[in-house]
Amino acid sequence: MESQVQIEQVIKTLKQDLPTLFEQDISYDIYTRDIYFRDPVNTFKGKFNYRIIFWTLRFHARLFFTQIYFDVHEVNQSDENTILAKWTVRGVLRVPWKARLFFNGYSTYKFNPDNLIYEHIDTWDRKPGEILAQFWQKGEAI
Repeated sequence: MESQVQIEQVIKTLKQDLPTLFEQDISYDIYTRDIYFRDPVNTFKGKFNYRIIFWTLRFHARLFFTQIYFDVHEVNQSDENTILAKWTVRGVLRVPWKARLFFNGYSTYKFNPDNLIYEHIDTWDRKPGEILAQFWQKGEAI
């Protein structure tokens, strides 16, 4: 019972953190020291590197976008030691032709017996090159 309460707290933290990850830092107390992260362009281990990736996301969001959003559609426990978060990234690049960025994905979080996340794998609905190609297309404001 206590374990389920802890898992619900992790889910609550993710629901609070994810929508604003381009604007403010996330809470790192729900992750192990040696968290493993992988997405289509990055793979690393360690909480320090995990902090760096989120700092980099915020930095690039402010530098390259006039608008950027991380829309969270759902966050729930998908099996005994897994949380699944489904999301969309959308934004308008800081270029005269107002190119739009848009892609969907999901994050798979695995947690250990202490209910700390030790693995975070992101899956995108398209290849990184297809996402970059959006930078050159004329867009409208979101």
